[in-house]
Amino acid sequence: MAHPLLGPSDLPYRLPRFADFTDDAYAPAIEEAMASQRAAVDAIVADPAPPTFVNTLEPLETSGLALERVLSVFFNKASADTDDVVDALQVGLAPRLAAHEDAITLDSALFARIRAVAEEDGLDAEQRYLVDRRLAEMTLAGAGLAEDDKARLKQINEQLSAGSTAFQIALKTDSNDLAVHVQSADELDGLTAGEVSAAREAARARGLDGYLLTLVLPTSHPHLASLTDRDLRRRLHDAQRARGSRGNEHDTRQVYLDVVRLRAERARLLGFRDHASVVTADNTAKTPEAVREMLARLAPAAARNARLEHQQLSAKAGFRVEAWDWPFYAAQVRTEEYDVDLAALRPWFEAERVLREGVFRAATLLFGITFTERPDLDGYHPDVRVFEVKEEDGTPVGLYLLDLYTRDSKRGGAWMSSFVRRAALVDEPTAVVFNNLNVPKPAPGDPTLLTFDETSTLFHEFGHALHGLLAEATYPKLAGTAVFRDFVEYPSQVNEMWMLWPSVLERYAVHHDTGEAIPAEVVERIEASRTFNEGFATSEYLAAALLDLAWHELAPEDVPQSVDEVAGFEAEALAAVGLDDPAVPARYSTPYFQHSATHYGSAYYSYIWSEVLAADTTEWYEQNGGPTRENGDSYRRHVIGIGGTRDPLESYREWRGRAAPLEPLLRQRGLGMSGRARPHP
Repeated sequence: MAHPLLGPSDLPYRLPRFADFTDDAYAPAIEEAMASQRAAVDAIVADPAPPTFVNTLEPLETSGLALERVLSVFFNKASADTDDVVDALQVGLAPRLAAHEDAITLDSALFARIRAVAEEDGLDAEQRYLVDRRLAEMTLAGAGLAEDDKARLKQINEQLSAGSTAFQIALKTDSNDLAVHVQSADELDGLTAGEVSAAREAARARGLDGYLLTLVLPTSHPHLASLTDRDLRRRLHDAQRARGSRGNEHDTRQVYLDVVRLRAERARLLGFRDHASVVTADNTAKTPEAVREMLARLAPAAARNARLEHQQLSAKAGFRVEAWDWPFYAAQVRTEEYDVDLAALRPWFEAERVLREGVFRAATLLFGITFTERPDLDGYHPDVRVFEVKEEDGTPVGLYLLDLYTRDSKRGGAWMSSFVRRAALVDEPTAVVFNNLNVPKPAPGDPTLLTFDETSTLFHEFGHALHGLLAEATYPKLAGTAVFRDFVEYPSQVNEMWMLWPSVLERYAVHHDTGEAIPAEVVERIEASRTFNEGFATSEYLAAALLDLAWHELAPEDVPQSVDEVAGFEAEALAAVGLDDPAVPARYSTPYFQHSATHYGSAYYSYIWSEVLAADTTEWYEQNGGPTRENGDSYRRHVIGIGGTRDPLESYREWRGRAAPLEPLLRQRGLGMSGRARPHP
């Protein structure tokens, strides 16, 4: 008898019944789902009939649905609202899930059947693409290896899964431990009333007096731009930098080294020079050389701009500006030169209005879709809100869940994922997607006023949500945001442009107390200042991307043996590309580089690789009238509406009539570079 968590939900849009997903229910459901999928694959392999798409690929597509259902809820629980039981369960399940995936991906008989299907005539374009993707992924996973090599590969994969999980749990715990406790409100001078309220609530939630400044994932904390107390800025910065490297039980460095070494060994088993070569081979970049060439072309201009910015900020401060000073004096110089104080804009970015009149309205202008809150439907946490999404004609699209606020049980950062993806083969015509952010929660009754960056992040993550909601596919493997890693950020980056688009901004940027619209001259000054401090922003990002690449270009024997060597390796890697300025630390340092230790390992370059496409698309929108239905429909047809059903760059070239050039990105980031920019691959 099937576990009750494994079948489709009877709620609208098949929204999971989250109340049924108790801590003690996950393990048996996951075990049963794994056994069911393995039995389904065994039946495919045992079928005596010649392999066809219908008797091989279609049952393979349906075989993992039950497991996907329960894991989508479990992994979100582990990320957004975990507890000790879930953390322990995740650690225990990680190697078992890796072994289960390997049992299917490395199955020689299944691999042979799919290769036979590749010779079948009469497949349509989506079927052909699905077969090609399955073959490519299984080949890169090692399906063609000898059995002895497969045995070692399976061991490595189990260890990697356990290591990535351990890294995330340790980082979350250490980040919570390092939150900065402040006794007096006087020390918080510069923060807004809402930020002070959130700090007071964070302290109260832990049973502490005073105030607590919780940490964020990147190196630079947003409060550094506002706090006038230099010593507190330094304390906050030092806490951010110390995560995972204090030599305690939550130190992540050995885990990271083990992950990098295992990845390098796996790459060698697969016949590749290094892990970066494996990752890029199944992305649009194709080789690490292509990635390094692009990043290396950007780094000198970014570093040069950062040095000039540093001189300017130090002159303003009257002393050499350090990393913990940079955001504070950058805010001051921005205010003086452009008369733009981003911190002072928060009263115009009230979260509810940003969501409804900004984020949702832009989507309605582009795609005609509408959003209606469904308070009768429960999310997985009391803070989660549920919205029903429909086409202009009332056709259901799905549900959008928003989990806005930070809490100790949630990991840092912001992300999107899905509980249900649209796939015709399995009768899923609608989607259920969710966004997680980490906005400090104010005291009851106080408004949630977003920072400029938090507003931008909400637009960004909603771009992912739109991709998940609107993508249509026949087969589950190609559904939703199932695209190449270095393409997936593109739709989210494009969606950021609507934050400051006049017809969108004028509706949501209204002062929460006075009702006054944000002054037009303020918007003009924001636009004029867009490339201000981009030397810093681009340098800190490139430093992280190149650091991620450097770790994953190592051979197994070249990976440092001791955690004491981590800082040295990092310093050398950044010095080699001219991004070793201590005033501009990498966006992520190795001990808290969660992207690199987990699913973005060797692919953190993806953000700026995708941004080449996004910058070109942004200019297309600007040149063609902005958020119109005609433009939205065209973009939907060629980009976010196709999911993973075809080669995304092929579709892009078909849409634009050419590959994306680099010049729009250079203009967007204020990187004056000589010479003709090459097209994006």
